[in-house]
Amino acid sequence: MIPGAGVLNAGEPAHIPAGDTVTLVEGGTFCLSDRHGDIIPGRSHGLFFRDARILSRWELTVDGVSPEPLSAQTPEAFTGQFVSRRAPVPGRADSTLLLTRERLVADGMREIITLHNLDREPTVVTLVLHVDGDFADLFAVKEGRSAGNGAEISVVDGELVLRERGEPTRGVTITASSDPIITAGALTWRVVIEPRQQWQTEIVAQPTWGNRKLSTRFQRGQRPERSGPGRKIERWRKSSTNIDTDLPELTAVLQRTESDIGALLMHDEHRSGRSFVAAGAPWFMTLFGRDSLLTAWMALPLEVALSLGTLQQLAETQGRRIDPITEEQPGRIMHEIRRGPDSGDILGGNVYYGSVDATPLFVMLMGEAWRWGADTDKIRALLPAADAALRWAREYGDRDGDGFIEYQRMTDRGLVNQGWKDSFDGVNDAAGRLAHPPIALCEVQAYHYAALRARADLADGLGDTATAEELREEAERLRERFFERFWLPDRGYYAVALDGDKRVVDALTSNVGHCLWAGIAADEHAAAIIERLADPTMDTGFGLRTLASDMGAYNPMSYHNGSVWPHDTAIAVAGLLRYRHLPGAVELAERLANGLIDAATAFGGRLPELFCGFPRSQFGTPLPYPTSCSPQAWASAAPLLLVRSFLGLQPDVPNRRLTVSPRLPSSWGRVTLTDLTVGDTTVVIDAEGQTAKVTGLPDTWSLEVD
Repeated sequence: MIPGAGVLNAGEPAHIPAGDTVTLVEGGTFCLSDRHGDIIPGRSHGLFFRDARILSRWELTVDGVSPEPLSAQTPEAFTGQFVSRRAPVPGRADSTLLLTRERLVADGMREIITLHNLDREPTVVTLVLHVDGDFADLFAVKEGRSAGNGAEISVVDGELVLRERGEPTRGVTITASSDPIITAGALTWRVVIEPRQQWQTEIVAQPTWGNRKLSTRFQRGQRPERSGPGRKIERWRKSSTNIDTDLPELTAVLQRTESDIGALLMHDEHRSGRSFVAAGAPWFMTLFGRDSLLTAWMALPLEVALSLGTLQQLAETQGRRIDPITEEQPGRIMHEIRRGPDSGDILGGNVYYGSVDATPLFVMLMGEAWRWGADTDKIRALLPAADAALRWAREYGDRDGDGFIEYQRMTDRGLVNQGWKDSFDGVNDAAGRLAHPPIALCEVQAYHYAALRARADLADGLGDTATAEELREEAERLRERFFERFWLPDRGYYAVALDGDKRVVDALTSNVGHCLWAGIAADEHAAAIIERLADPTMDTGFGLRTLASDMGAYNPMSYHNGSVWPHDTAIAVAGLLRYRHLPGAVELAERLANGLIDAATAFGGRLPELFCGFPRSQFGTPLPYPTSCSPQAWASAAPLLLVRSFLGLQPDVPNRRLTVSPRLPSSWGRVTLTDLTVGDTTVVIDAEGQTAKVTGLPDTWSLEVD
């Protein structure tokens, strides 16, 4: 392993048994447990806060043994209920003691344990909760390479206190009701429960920072819906667009999308509650450049403020200097923020910049958010950041002056690959040979093209026509160079990359779908690409493979070389519908979208980060990728991009124009968007097939329905 690479989002596996993990998440706090509700030492489970595991054990026994599990449910992403029963005594099949654990995560954790005596005589119960912490860095836990420094455990004034060893910054305090006996590492209750009665205790794990207790967003006895996370998700639902369809499976997926994005929502309380989305649970509960930008783009139909908050947060951390360790460069948009114990040693700081695509995506989102109605004054304030991003592309991204953006890490601690396929083997040729840097990815050139055009549109809208013309001319020059170097006429698709010797890396990948989405593809190229993407080597029946099955590196169980990523397929669908005038584009888009919906249904209504790329003809349901994040931001947002793309929904708030050109799949029936915000007004869109009706649009707006 590359030294320090594990602290970065590089697709390294986590040591979690497949199918044995329940994830609860709220903002930057999350809990991983088994399906009993236990956090068992030696696994990657735990309660994580600020990128460190503050609880590494939270294990419950009843009369000295683990209770027998019955069910585990997560009604919201931040709450879980674990139901079990006392293990039956030898010789008896039944148990008369029911146990429920109701868990809530929010800047700490609360658990309410209830024992129900269903017998006709009193029962004696000894309940023990074993507690420990190791304060290990998030990625040390993920990779199973460190148990942290362990905890100093003490009992202080009736509270169980855990602190990291050495110079303690992090800690956690455990308190409980119903008078437990508290010893170092355990809380014990010995109770008698009368017939048909119940007994209850409430336990709170409250993080500390520098020996100071941090406030949690829940109160003792408070129902989950009245807690801070409950009120936050309710505000999110009230402020966001409501989407209904006649297809129950799609409606269920969209409801889960709304809930999961709400749970992944983070706020900068120091800046008027500015919102952005964490990349995904469990391992990426922080602001990411690429992930947060693409998620905000996809979520525009729900809420525009999310895009603006994301842009503002990223602008504040935009590169100002050259730092080889963090890969910071002037104008560069960061890759990720980390706050764990190891981040300073490995990243050289809390912010790492090793992403080649976040910077053009930043400018793309700025233009799109402006079209969707983001406040013009706030967008204007971000223009220097957009211009700095484009300067980065010219002065640092284009390493050799050939007009393309390339990447090569600055030290042995950075990510080897810095596009979205950032695993070590994520970029390879048709024979399976790894590309060597500097590498120019096809989709990054497409993003740069779209970024130049987005900034030109902003210049036009703000009265700077000269700058707009210069940027569009620059974009067209890039497009011509791209056609000349990346198009493979004998293959019918764009090369995935140019390597360090400027040779084409000729594998067929899903990256070409991003080129359609960004609009750089010529019609004649797009027509050929549509045929290649429609081939069974790319279309699994549940979505688009990242790498065609006839390529040398193909492995349907790999991270980036044949798996299916829902966000990737959704971007390809959006690209296909951008070229809807070409034969086969709409049909393929519909097939891919319906495959994703079927996959989501198979995964319980929630699309995971990725799943295996086996063909549907081989397995009737998609096979999970064991270490996939779920919920994961851009996977959660992918259904929104599908709906928006099939609706042909294109607001242009600065010019008070709304375009709706539906090509909805027949299986979806009617699709209705209510409380859709466009600028200073809200509208209702009812669409079915190729027809749409828009109500609530002021007379001062123009409406185009195709």
